[in-house]
Amino acid sequence: MTIRKSRFSRSGLCLALALVVPACGARDRAARPREFVGPRAFGYLEQQMQFGPRIPGTAAHERAGDWILQHLRATADSVVVQSITHATRHGATLHLRNFFARFRPGAPDRVLLLAHWDTRPHADQSQNLGQQRLPVPGANDGASGVAVLLGVADALKAKPPTLGVDLLFVDGEDYGNFATDSTDVLIGSRYFAAHQPPGYQPLFAVLFDMVADKDQQFYYEGNSQAFAPEVVDRVWRVAAELGYGRVFVPGVRNTLTDDHVALQKAGIHAIDVVDFDYPYWHTTEDTVDKVSAASLQVVGDVAVALVR
Repeated sequence: MTIRKSRFSRSGLCLALALVVPACGARDRAARPREFVGPRAFGYLEQQMQFGPRIPGTAAHERAGDWILQHLRATADSVVVQSITHATRHGATLHLRNFFARFRPGAPDRVLLLAHWDTRPHADQSQNLGQQRLPVPGANDGASGVAVLLGVADALKAKPPTLGVDLLFVDGEDYGNFATDSTDVLIGSRYFAAHQPPGYQPLFAVLFDMVADKDQQFYYEGNSQAFAPEVVDRVWRVAAELGYGRVFVPGVRNTLTDDHVALQKAGIHAIDVVDFDYPYWHTTEDTVDKVSAASLQVVGDVAVALVR
């Protein structure tokens, strides 16, 4: 993904926190039964890591995709596999898969949640030049978003939603170079945007990317706020109502080109929930010790609440 930095006022932050953090939020959370099970979702994250880096064209990528598909077929009402053959700018051929899991597929009012499940071939942000040729393990950048969606699938299996919910796992998000080309990145989301179900018009869409950092904090993402401010407001308001106002902080800090932008270009009101203040992004240090079940719990609680 590409990024632009934005200025953010600390005084504005303090005022916003005072407005959105409920005094009894922690007590309320403790009293509510949890639909989303953070430790179980963390197990899904660990399972992905056991496959190894999920780089398109590798056996680990194939095995991880089969595992995700098996879980979705056991939980969702229907699952569509979008098979993608992509020719890269360097002449390689990638065989990719999007997974589109649907709950109440006949319901007209729908919400779309998505994440990418592939990992980056090269750790281009590693400080050690030799490590830049190595793959990114992808504990946070890849596995965390998938873990959230699989945990949401479990919750919706246990208690079906009253509206339609779609979970989209996109492939090939992180394969190419965001700085120099636009053809070998966001491959799966661009494909989905061009091959949506007939008449598909979700109420809104939320992308979860890099959401399990132990020191997590989410600010508004610039493209999200510009294109779908009402969705940003909804997500951050839900988070505040759950007592997570100190994690979901009002105000734009970064502007990113991510999978949500491909959907925005197709007219879908999509936003990005992403913690970009993650020092291990695109490095070999994006490993399981940097993420936590507690962080997944926060995001999972918000995701489930959005579709209830």
